[in-house]
Amino acid sequence: MLDGLAHSTTSALPLHAVGPDDLAALRARLTPPQAAWLDATGFTAKAQELALLPNQGGLAGAVLGLGAEAAEAASPWAFGAMPHALPEGTAWRIEGAPDLEAAVLGWCLGAYRYRTLRSQPGRAPACLVPPAGTEAAQREAAAIIRGRDLINTPANLLGPAELAGAVVALGAQYGATVEVIEGAALEQGFPAVQAVGCGAARPPRVAVLRWTGKADGPLVALCGKGVCFDTGGLDLKPSAAMLRMKKDMGGAATTMAIAEMLMAAGAPIRLMLLVGAVENAVSATAFRPMDVIRTRKGLTVEIGNTDAEGRLVLADLLALAAESQPELLLDCATLTGAARVALGPDLPALFSNDDGIAEALLRAGSQRNDPVWRLPLQGTYDSWLDSPVADMNNVSSKPMAGAIVAALFLSRFVPAGIRWAHLDLYAWNDQGRPGRPEGGEIQAARGIARAVATLASASEHAGR
Repeated sequence: MLDGLAHSTTSALPLHAVGPDDLAALRARLTPPQAAWLDATGFTAKAQELALLPNQGGLAGAVLGLGAEAAEAASPWAFGAMPHALPEGTAWRIEGAPDLEAAVLGWCLGAYRYRTLRSQPGRAPACLVPPAGTEAAQREAAAIIRGRDLINTPANLLGPAELAGAVVALGAQYGATVEVIEGAALEQGFPAVQAVGCGAARPPRVAVLRWTGKADGPLVALCGKGVCFDTGGLDLKPSAAMLRMKKDMGGAATTMAIAEMLMAAGAPIRLMLLVGAVENAVSATAFRPMDVIRTRKGLTVEIGNTDAEGRLVLADLLALAAESQPELLLDCATLTGAARVALGPDLPALFSNDDGIAEALLRAGSQRNDPVWRLPLQGTYDSWLDSPVADMNNVSSKPMAGAIVAALFLSRFVPAGIRWAHLDLYAWNDQGRPGRPEGGEIQAARGIARAVATLASASEHAGR
């Protein structure tokens, strides 16, 4: 059972969730002393406002304000602060939530703290007795928490071998097959991944998970950038820019979370998950600026900057996935600072070669309070990747449109006719907010999983 949840047999106090318009009706249901106490505290039911209700025996319950906005009240974050705002050791049941699934999801994600490496466990969260019918929310929370743990794990404890091992463990949980490619086989089949990782003491790996939810279902391929630590290579990052680079495998963690959500839900698809697990290090064997490397697809790439390594890893993964002709090919990566400049930390940038796929992802993200924002694959910038000595450069010489140029680079490894989407995300919370503690974060996964399930269902009905 997840932290912050209690068994259904646990005795629990009521947590009344209420907006300003329903506050008078709630007061009428409370005992007169409790109503008077609520009035004395000045409670107005604004969002995140919390009031504890006393009785002669101590604590009788609590009231949570949902605010006046219906969308805000139904979001997971409305309940995200409660596990650490309500008294430690208490158990609760929610009354009056407009969306119980969202409430349970927000509670579970708000209960999360990364304390694995602390000698003292810290304050335990208040627990929720989850309402019946919220199992899907609990599964989503479990997938996100697993991904958060991966991102939060220090790089000395999570290298390429450990990240590939996490894919193996995920596959074992859901009866999937997993192949881990390393050594000579990786050097031969994934030369760009090998080039990125050749400077590290911990050699790179590619993990390939295959799962069948429905034997004749559409094939969905997910590719995740798993750079376990990014120094920038010989184009070394400044120290301040290196501080959070354990999160540079956030794309891999995100695709793993999406895969877990789909497998746990028994989606009627065939699933292929590819994780490029690698470390971009500085050493005498590291790849260099102006080196020319080959890729799995056969295209050659001149290295304009060794800190643009994630797109090289994804190039080989996309090429392998495309060989199986998936109905949908999707990659996730903490790829560019330019996307963060454009959209900030909370809004992943979406690129796609298919308007229908893009609209499905945008719609599902909005419905699930897990938004993305589409940016264009501006073809007039494609020539910015030209190289005089290779098929392309891995960066542009122009200091503009960095996220678009990176997406255009990736698009060269996706054959015509394959529907593809690319997510450029941050995978981190710079500061704690309800349901989103500071540290590693899984972004866009819930919306993507919903969109994939919807597309698979439509494909299934079309085939009947």
